Amino acid sequence: MSLLSTLRAPLAGALLVSATLAQAAATDINERIATLAEAQRPALLKVFKQLHAHPELGFQETETSKMIAKHLKKLGYQVHTGIGGTGIAAVLKNGDGPTVMFRSDMDALPLKEDTDLDYASHTQVTLPDGSKTYVAHACGHDSHVSWLLGIADVMKQTRDAWSGTLVLVAQPAEELIEGAQAMVDDGLYDQVPEPDMLIAAHVFPVWPSGTVAVRAGRRMAGSDAMDVTLHGIGSHGSAPQNGIDPVVLGARSIMAYQTIVSRNIDPQQPAVLTVGAVAIGEANNVIPDNGALRLNLRWYQEPVREQMLKAIKRETNGIAQAAGVPEDRMPEYTMKGHAEPVYNDEALVEQAQPALIAALGKDKLMPGFPPVMGSEDFPLLVSGVENAKTLFVEVGGGPADVVKKYMATGELPPINHNPKFEIVDPGLAITTAIKANSALLMTFLKQ
Repeated sequence: MSLLSTLRAPLAGALLVSATLAQAAATDINERIATLAEAQRPALLKVFKQLHAHPELGFQETETSKMIAKHLKKLGYQVHTGIGGTGIAAVLKNGDGPTVMFRSDMDALPLKEDTDLDYASHTQVTLPDGSKTYVAHACGHDSHVSWLLGIADVMKQTRDAWSGTLVLVAQPAEELIEGAQAMVDDGLYDQVPEPDMLIAAHVFPVWPSGTVAVRAGRRMAGSDAMDVTLHGIGSHGSAPQNGIDPVVLGARSIMAYQTIVSRNIDPQQPAVLTVGAVAIGEANNVIPDNGALRLNLRWYQEPVREQMLKAIKRETNGIAQAAGVPEDRMPEYTMKGHAEPVYNDEALVEQAQPALIAALGKDKLMPGFPPVMGSEDFPLLVSGVENAKTLFVEVGGGPADVVKKYMATGELPPINHNPKFEIVDPGLAITTAIKANSALLMTFLKQ
């Protein structure tokens, strides 16, 4: 027998033992995560229902923020509050290793809930302009907060199984696509270390509760919120010849916008331009001085975004000039919220999928939905951090037969932002999210 053959047998045996031990360790940690997650289900379900019944709008999440901060401080995290208004960042240092950030958003939507849930929201608030609106967690951020608390507890109790620095972020105003940037602008990284990667998860009723999905490539579009202020010349409704009507300017502009995507943008490039609200005039017999159009843009490529922005200004200014609007009263353009496109790095997904299968079982890993034109602003948390990567996880919140029914009929339950939106078996969805995302954090915070 050669020397090489003599060495090869014990080396192969050692590698087999090492692999077996590693597999056993992975199984053991997933069992621990599952036990810890399940133990929290009753308490977190109670938290979820409380949040659902008492939602708060973006930058107004004061009670939600207080509750989160109290919980994380009790667990021993270093907690920083009031970042970007109501945002929270909590740090748990656990030896040498990478820094991984996990973000959950907190805010609700200005709409009236239309469900039969016994914990449905009946909340109404007064807006800065004096108007009132109902508020509802019709996008599932109440579940996001709940699983953030659960993940914090799991990661604290399993510190012997990972090494590095964990940063948990409770972000305000995601629905306004302003909260992530607000936290960065308010000095987030003066208080917490810059992460090597950022994970965020979102509940969707297109997958059954108890499942998750992670898919590489394009996930969600970039987005901009823009207000176009139109300046006319007011007049009595009976004498339109004495004024320049901003209602007509608005109507012409809205129709002109309809050709921007269809005639200016490459048909192979995804783009959406929506006029979501029109605020022009108040009385039947008055031609107002001013008005506003509230626009929303969706895109995946920066050149497409620039094309839409330039075309909006070109069309609106041209219409104003044609109507005789003076140069000193030309339209004004105000950029409000902004979000970058969400991409999942292929290498991260290749690491994440086996971890999720090990944590939940192969049948609980869904294929992930195709790229959509919805948006998320969490990538802005790390847009200025060199080499930081992001991973977006889809968490199921629909009925058990949602996929089968869709394949048979093409029907889906009310999706996010619908007044009838609800999470089926929220306890299961939250617990699954804790197991899945804790397993991912373990994967990227390996000892």
